[in-house]
Amino acid sequence: MDGKLTPARCASRPVPQSPLHWIGSGRILPKGKPVRDEGPRVAPPLTEDYHVATMNSQESSLRFHHHAAFLGLCLLWAMFCPVLSAQDLPSAQPEEIGLSPRRLERLDQAMQRYVDEGRVAGLVTLILRQGKVAHRGVYGYLRKDRGLPMREDAVFRIASQTKALTSVAVMMLQEDGKLLLSDPVGRYIPEFRHTTVAETAEDGSLRVVPARRPITVRDLLTHTSGLSYGFGPAARAYAFEGIQGWFFANRNEPIGNLVRRLASLPFDAHPGNQWIYGFSSDVLGHLVEVVSGLPLDEFFQSRICAPLKMVDTHFFLPPEKIERFTPVYGLDENRSLYLVEDPDTSPYVQEPRRCYSGGAGLLSTARDYARFLQALLNGGELENARILSRKSVELMTVNHVGDLYAPQGFGLGFWVTEDLGASGEPGSVGSFGWGGAYHTVYWVDPREELVAVLMCQLLPARDSDLHARFRAMVYQALAD
Repeated sequence: MDGKLTPARCASRPVPQSPLHWIGSGRILPKGKPVRDEGPRVAPPLTEDYHVATMNSQESSLRFHHHAAFLGLCLLWAMFCPVLSAQDLPSAQPEEIGLSPRRLERLDQAMQRYVDEGRVAGLVTLILRQGKVAHRGVYGYLRKDRGLPMREDAVFRIASQTKALTSVAVMMLQEDGKLLLSDPVGRYIPEFRHTTVAETAEDGSLRVVPARRPITVRDLLTHTSGLSYGFGPAARAYAFEGIQGWFFANRNEPIGNLVRRLASLPFDAHPGNQWIYGFSSDVLGHLVEVVSGLPLDEFFQSRICAPLKMVDTHFFLPPEKIERFTPVYGLDENRSLYLVEDPDTSPYVQEPRRCYSGGAGLLSTARDYARFLQALLNGGELENARILSRKSVELMTVNHVGDLYAPQGFGLGFWVTEDLGASGEPGSVGSFGWGGAYHTVYWVDPREELVAVLMCQLLPARDSDLHARFRAMVYQALAD
């Protein structure tokens, strides 16, 4: 199958929900075996016992059929229970929830062009409005080198989209009464009680000075802790310690070891002075482990993923899901696609599977992540499973950093739109979102009751305008 757009692969209408046609793996259910014909039955003798024998035979036959029917239902339940327990969010016709089917076709055409022009191998998009799926887009290839078409349930590396779950985990611990956002991080991770900052003197020399105040949990959530990804003034020290860049999936040590070593290195700025993107969410991930007493993967699974039925969100991929795992492609200097990471040899599949990065470690699907975002849009709840209070979500999605992240604001893990004119993109005041290094992106627009998710695997992406195009095409489809 080629990468062309087909109605079956990119539908603006709800996917059929009949469980008797397809199973999750894509295999058609096996049909029942035919009953073997054993020839005509011999009637009982016409005696006074005839009616009793006939009645017993009918009762036995009835019991047999009831028993067979019951076993059949049990078999169907056993086969479909995992599928039913992972049902999608409800779907609706686009026009029922204020989206134009004709304008959604423009979105399909725009996304397909990126595939046809070789600017991305494949992608999956998902749009929710008013809590219902209005559009699913599946374009191009899961594996372009093998001609395998993209799947709606493909598993993607979501990198920095992990940060949102880590931020939610921290807010959950505050609601549990186990920490406050104003707490110094050193209360829980002693190595952070006294941190330092690398300053560049007028003559260009580097000096290391004590931080002006302790780093707080809120500093980490807002990326104003002073922590970078190790490429700042003290880059040599970070390189020497082997802590540089966001990728930890191949590390044969727990995240706590890295975080404690990180505390001994000079940071790029004093707490609260600058918005700097870096290891803050990784420190938060370890903080969650310390405060909760659970490894980060167990906390995510028990407190977030299981309640929200996020069945395909993992730090490391279970072997049975590898056929759905996407490769990473990149764009070279000539803007041609090339294979960067093969799923079969990916660190997310191979050993050691030890380092749970709260900053960039998760794998997920468009469906799972949309469920998480819909819970936030609902004020912390989805399908009677509440993970946060409405007030905590409100606190997370307002600007906490003044103009440090201008022209937008920044909350507790997300960009936040305060001035639509300043952002220069279609949207609404109050929207929030983020993205990942592999060129995934998402946002939530509470005013429009909208959730949008785009998943692909493109690193490096060069100067791709895919995100901006997707955003523009989503908003032009609003018709109410």
